[in-house]
Amino acid sequence: MAGRPTIKEVSKIAGVSFKTVSRVLNNEKHVSEETRRRVEEVVAQLNFRPSHAARTLAGRRSFQVALLYDNPSPYYVFHIQSGALERCHELGYRLLMQPIDSSAPDMVPDVMALVDEAHLDGLILSPPLTEMPELLEALDKRKLPYVRIAPGLRKDHGLATTMDDVAAAREITRHLLQLGHRRIAFARGPESHVSSADRLAGYRQELEAHGIAFDPALVIAGDYSFASGGAAARTLFARDPRPTAIFAGNDDMAAGALAAAHEADIAVPEALSIAGFDDSDLARAVWPPLTTIRQPVRELAYAAADLMLAGTAVTPQVMLEHELMVRATTGPAPRG
Repeated sequence: MAGRPTIKEVSKIAGVSFKTVSRVLNNEKHVSEETRRRVEEVVAQLNFRPSHAARTLAGRRSFQVALLYDNPSPYYVFHIQSGALERCHELGYRLLMQPIDSSAPDMVPDVMALVDEAHLDGLILSPPLTEMPELLEALDKRKLPYVRIAPGLRKDHGLATTMDDVAAAREITRHLLQLGHRRIAFARGPESHVSSADRLAGYRQELEAHGIAFDPALVIAGDYSFASGGAAARTLFARDPRPTAIFAGNDDMAAGALAAAHEADIAVPEALSIAGFDDSDLARAVWPPLTTIRQPVRELAYAAADLMLAGTAVTPQVMLEHELMVRATTGPAPRG
């Protein structure tokens, strides 16, 4: 077959109408499984790729969505991008990836301008944009579809994919307690991220469940960056007595704490245990490799795109599981 295959050729070989082929390509309902399978086989056989411009002109959709993010961790951003991009590609949508300054006074007008200029069919929001009431209200008013990744506020509002940060923080704190640690510090993330408060709550709940009083002096604020993790650790090293373990709110901060321990000639994990949160690529790149919570970031983003575009979800809320990854930065509490 010469030239680029057309939708006419697909419909002729599959023995269905143009409209049916269009419905299959747009993942619409009211198509039998047998017909859908036959059309998809012909599409694959011909290596057919629908024209983006033609799809846009044929209806009111642009087949473009945007992923909005504001996070200092490059590893977190990479994984939400790759997860959302994969599902959008599978469903025939273009994904725009747009960094947003969530603290900017004109944040909401900027987002709405992006929606208008790119003729977006929907948005995927990641923290802390998921927790901005003024943005959610503006999107609701426009009736623009959106899905939130790991929302901390209004969790039952609209489409969302999430995991239980409190339970995950409790599990990693329990791991440190089972190793004999009793003076466990927590390096928290920024207040703009509800996940930071949830992880602090889980840490505190698990301490109290083991009869250990919560000590505010052992909680040091950070911003989810490598530098803030190092700064938090150096502050904690000056405490007397020094904590025997540090639970950091994410892997970037844990890696910063680990670097500070190396600089101070504090052996990890013999004299100090360090744990993170995310299981990013960084967790396996540092030495020793980090004990951490595996947060299914990529899967959360993939599910978010699927939830908004595929329209196959039974429930508007998708909860994914975390996993404790025990590696070499945690060990028994030092004696004495």
